[in-house]
Amino acid sequence: MKVLQILAILAVCSSTGISSAYAQQRVVPQSATEVKLSYAPLVADSAPAVVNIYTRKVVRSRRSAMFDDPLFKRFFGDQFSFGMPEERVRGSLGSGVIVRPDGIIVTNHHVIEGADEVTVVLADRREFDAEIVLADPRTDLAILQIDSGDEPLPVLSLADSDEVLVGDIVLAIGNPFGIGQTVTGGIVSATARTQQGISDFGFFIQTDAAVNPGNSGGALIGIDGELLGINTAIYSRTGASNGIGFAVPANMVKSVLRAALNEGELVRPWLGVRGQSVTSDLAAGLGLDRAGGVLVDEVYVGGPAAAADISPGDVIMAIDGKEVIDEPGLNFRIATMQEGDEVPLAVLTEGFIQERNVALALPPEDPPRNLSKLDGRHPFQGVTVGNMSPRFNEELQINTFRKGVIVLEVERRSPSARYQFLIPGDVVLAINGISIDYVADLDDAIDEEAERFVYQIQRRGRVQECIVVPNRSFRCNVIR
Repeated sequence: MKVLQILAILAVCSSTGISSAYAQQRVVPQSATEVKLSYAPLVADSAPAVVNIYTRKVVRSRRSAMFDDPLFKRFFGDQFSFGMPEERVRGSLGSGVIVRPDGIIVTNHHVIEGADEVTVVLADRREFDAEIVLADPRTDLAILQIDSGDEPLPVLSLADSDEVLVGDIVLAIGNPFGIGQTVTGGIVSATARTQQGISDFGFFIQTDAAVNPGNSGGALIGIDGELLGINTAIYSRTGASNGIGFAVPANMVKSVLRAALNEGELVRPWLGVRGQSVTSDLAAGLGLDRAGGVLVDEVYVGGPAAAADISPGDVIMAIDGKEVIDEPGLNFRIATMQEGDEVPLAVLTEGFIQERNVALALPPEDPPRNLSKLDGRHPFQGVTVGNMSPRFNEELQINTFRKGVIVLEVERRSPSARYQFLIPGDVVLAINGISIDYVADLDDAIDEEAERFVYQIQRRGRVQECIVVPNRSFRCNVIR
């Protein structure tokens, strides 16, 4: 058919309202085959629940110390306004998903991190100030709240992301580069990606649907319109989409959302084991024909795993009927569960697979953290310390099995800030021959009248012995 004939037919259709009538006849597809014809009905139902997020952060620049110099002020006063502190506003953008009609929104933590103001713009262009209900950097998720009055907002329901299969059709909806709401399509390229280093609980859905900067926090949906995950990151050397995008699974979103709606406290359940992923080399030694599972190195006395008779040397092969590939995968599964859940574990012990039922619990805070700021005339004045415990270590994102006293903060202009006697993250082992197991031990160990202080710390995995002679000398040596 010639071009002129096609144009003429289109003109007639337009003038007679045929195109408008055709548009009104569109319906939500009734089968997977019909979905292949158009995603328009699916997008029309889902896109209103995806929002744009804009943040503002006021950055204050320091003025030069020269303008505070008494001699300078004597001659020039404060007439040099360019020397005054300046404020500038730094903005960023991202996306979010409405998951409750009363204005609860899920986005990425890195979208709102450090923001002084957060603005949510709905698909219908209405704008609302948002409150940050919960921010969890470990999963790179955040929960926001807006007040839209009595009007219920459009929402996306959360799918069971464990049902997602490689090859499933997916759509990514977000606000790439701030150009406005955009929809891209693709398939699920992989599930259970755990080695990307994007977050502590890395366990991602991978997709080839185009995801670009600004899509962070947006929706990854299936053909049934349910939320499969929150688009979080891309694999790219240029910042543009290369067809490898990652989304936080909906099941992890559910656990963070549950905590946000429960007074904003996020404490994840705990198995009470420390282990390592079974590599091909370890598998050969364990009599396994392939890599996979988690080899238990240590079991916390009195913890859930110990109560289920799990011992060092056992290999956790599956949890709740789902295969465990590596340690991040095990951590993810546990993080999506709740305190009190009783889950079956498939455990390889002494060459046989056995099922053990484990009742998950919260990590204990034993001993209490006892946060204390050290005062007095000694080298450690102005240092804040606390007792380590599984619960506190979980918050600090360090080995939950570590015990002892950890340095949390060092006051500016204190001796430690000036000479690094102690820095945040140090674990204090001994002072002047007294072992430091608890914060209370510091009272006996620190003698303000002492002529010198000999102490041991663990810093960045190495044990150092340091000697401080106040106002005279300081030296440290690595001893192991």
